[in-house]
Amino acid sequence: MLNRKALAAAALTILWALTAPAFAQNIIRLSTTTSTENSGLLKFLLPAFEAKTGSRVHVISVGTGKALELAKNGDVDVTLVHARAAEDKFIAEGHGVDRRDVMYNDFIIVGPETDPAGIKGSRDVIAAMKKIVEARAKFISRGDNSGTDQMEKTYWSQAGTRPVGSNYVSAGLGMGEVLTMAAQLQAYTLTDRATYGAYKGKTGLAIVVEGDPKMFNPYGIIAVNPAKYKDINYKGAMLLVDWITSAEGQQKIAGFRVDGQQLFFPSAQPRR
Repeated sequence: MLNRKALAAAALTILWALTAPAFAQNIIRLSTTTSTENSGLLKFLLPAFEAKTGSRVHVISVGTGKALELAKNGDVDVTLVHARAAEDKFIAEGHGVDRRDVMYNDFIIVGPETDPAGIKGSRDVIAAMKKIVEARAKFISRGDNSGTDQMEKTYWSQAGTRPVGSNYVSAGLGMGEVLTMAAQLQAYTLTDRATYGAYKGKTGLAIVVEGDPKMFNPYGIIAVNPAKYKDINYKGAMLLVDWITSAEGQQKIAGFRVDGQQLFFPSAQPRR
């Protein structure tokens, strides 16, 4: 006859077997860009979502290229990124479903206060990048296939030129680390405004180029296709997709501030 300890252990085993699947459904794996993490946005948003739904979001913060690759491989349930062409390709290839607009901010070029290329105040990103090359000023690139990196490469292609030799550093790092490096090397870099806002006090870099329509930076959220990976937590992914694009989620995004400045602007379209 089983003693009390054995009975208790057996009861716990049965309880775990019954509850483990439900518990697993409460874990939502999110791949996202470094900008949403470095800016502090996710730390501001996710507690409200988790409290409301009883879910737990595991965040993997990498560049957009890597975030989409994790989603493509079924290593996450949902992805929040900012590279529309890459997002559309991801959907077209059948890796994701139900992409939705979430928010936007913009890209800016930042650099040392001395502004060796003389571009401060410019609203033409392509002309400014040409001047950086002409001045032989140093430029730090993300070099990590992130959304920012992809946009930077597009700008250089449109400019028809790029810094050479030691004047161009491909760091292979996240945005916060690149901003820190640019400050140390007194160099220019392309950044999203949100991460710059979070690191401004640490780096002392100045905004030198902003306001060009080419620097618009939209973010989208995409659930991984459950038809491709049977173990994807599609239900959890759609909980997050629905919440972050809801009136409540959008209001939370609008309410996020760093030093009193709004860094992300909601853009979700009402669902019919």
